[in-house]
Amino acid sequence: MTMRPSNAAGARPTSMAGPVLPYGRQTIEDDDISAVVEALKADFLTTGPTVEAFETAFAETVGARHAVACANGTAALHLAMLALNVQPGEVVIAPSITFLATANCARYVGAEVVFADVDPLSGLMTPETLAESLTRVDGRRLRAVLPVHLRGDTVNLPELAAIAGQSGAALVEDAPHALGSTMTYGNVAERVGDARHSAMATFSFHPVKTIATGEGGMVTTNDADLADRLRIMRSHGMTRPAGAEPWVYEMAEPGFNYRLPDILCALGLSQLKKLPRFAARRRSLAKAYETSLAPLAPVVRIAERPVWSDPVLHLMCVLIDFEAAGTTRRAVVDALRERGVGTQVHYIPVHTQPYYRERYGELDLPGAQAWYDRCLSLPLYPGMADEDVGRVVEAMRAVLGL
Repeated sequence: MTMRPSNAAGARPTSMAGPVLPYGRQTIEDDDISAVVEALKADFLTTGPTVEAFETAFAETVGARHAVACANGTAALHLAMLALNVQPGEVVIAPSITFLATANCARYVGAEVVFADVDPLSGLMTPETLAESLTRVDGRRLRAVLPVHLRGDTVNLPELAAIAGQSGAALVEDAPHALGSTMTYGNVAERVGDARHSAMATFSFHPVKTIATGEGGMVTTNDADLADRLRIMRSHGMTRPAGAEPWVYEMAEPGFNYRLPDILCALGLSQLKKLPRFAARRRSLAKAYETSLAPLAPVVRIAERPVWSDPVLHLMCVLIDFEAAGTTRRAVVDALRERGVGTQVHYIPVHTQPYYRERYGELDLPGAQAWYDRCLSLPLYPGMADEDVGRVVEAMRAVLGL
């Protein structure tokens, strides 16, 4: 079988040291291409049987009763808000360290966002930061809490769910980073996406994620009514009344065209079969990083891992004390790139974005700021060679003068 790694952004960039290792990259192999070709030759390019097959396989993989495929991870979050019937003026809590979509999905339905701070060493929403954010809801109706499984490490779902439940809010896991991750709360082993503690969990299949469909998303839930509403709202809000003529459809409210085509579901099915291999490879590379980076402490440290979390890391995030190293992040990023190492920052605190600053004013979230000031994501993807980890770490050592 031929492995065909490729850069999600296009042709692989180069540096003075040769090709640049990107921070993430999909792995597309010959059987993936064959699966897509087969779908192209089939009767359905979209809204066909491959969609349901992908949904069924995904639900079985994560241990949920229902999985609903959609256009992308942002659509998954938007659909979750629609399924919960979140209304204008109501409140959704999201951590500030996340991608824009976690907060934006609330604004799509007219809800207001209260940003929760995060642990400065893990980047995760905690029971304490959630409790603090509740003090800023200011009497408005809280409808949803959206914790993010950052990097692939998992939040404390039982405690967050308890706090959300006491406040009358649904918990929706933003889980695009964490497909394949597991966690143990007490003595109970669980899988991200099984929705034991949440109303829904959302996923993305963007090329740098653990499995890729090009673009694509999924929502898992154990609630049949929520699953039905997700399916209705992803397809224009249309329903087909029982007993009506086969051409009749009705729309009680406008939905969206958030369908995922059969072509992409065929790729998703092929990729999902490789999840155990991809997960094992990511775990192996993460372990190699852990060992190789240890001598660079305390200037460089791997993002803190909660004791309950056994992640399949999507991101290899490190925290760097740039001041102690006598340099800046920009200088480090540029110097690493010259040595063939691509990096990225995950994430700029969302509460500092111009739109949210204008809407909510300046917020003091010290954990989010501390995380942002030090974080850097290093290359991590299944197509990396074993020696690439050493190459990255040696470049880090040279750039930081350690």
